[in-house]
Amino acid sequence: MKIGVVPARLDSTRLPSKILAKLNGKPMVAHVMERASMARNLEKVVLAVDSEKTINALKEFDFEMVMTSPDHVSGTDRIAEVVKEIPEAEVIINIQGDEPLIEPDVIDSLVDSFEDDSVGISTVVSSKLTVSDLLNPNVVKAIVDENQNAIEFKRNIFDLEIGGVYRHIGLYGFRRESLFHFTSLGPSERELDSRLEQLRALDNGISIRVTVTNYESFSVDTESDLDNVNRIMEEASIVSDKDNEKD
Repeated sequence: MKIGVVPARLDSTRLPSKILAKLNGKPMVAHVMERASMARNLEKVVLAVDSEKTINALKEFDFEMVMTSPDHVSGTDRIAEVVKEIPEAEVIINIQGDEPLIEPDVIDSLVDSFEDDSVGISTVVSSKLTVSDLLNPNVVKAIVDENQNAIEFKRNIFDLEIGGVYRHIGLYGFRRESLFHFTSLGPSERELDSRLEQLRALDNGISIRVTVTNYESFSVDTESDLDNVNRIMEEASIVSDKDNEKD
């Protein structure tokens, strides 16, 4: 079985309770769940929460929700807790709760990467990386080698060749055994310093396969990001309403 899990920690550091911030009338994480559920390659999507407040805020939605420990250091650790109770899950996709415009096709492309039996962990990057993104520490940059494996992930780039740099999208895929191996290692020093859990894999010599897309990511880390996504959704809603009027 191929499943998606959305780790939904309520008390995020940079923007507290952002998963419940309203976007176009719905909590942000509800948009993530709805779009993830549209992915053709996933047989199930689970929301991994750590607060009754989150469950209460989403009562009107028909989401499968699982309460998890509030003590997890990373989203992947939270996902592992959920997957332990789903023995049939063979490929697990970690879908970030702060990507309300995530495209289902991008999720499907990540699942497809596991058609290669040598892939244990996979992630998604985008070729759409602006100068502003390069200077923004909230935008994580991925450096990729010629075999489409990740070499490094950084928030700040000073001395690397731009040709090998992509915008990292917060989607990860794991084979079941790779997920439990990853979470058994515990956070690495660089992971904690940079708040980038993918460094745990690289610091322990674990390869991460990269799927390159042209997906334009709109993750939410700040109030400004939230305002930007809200504007995009409102504009899309206006266009949709006009199209319906024509019909």
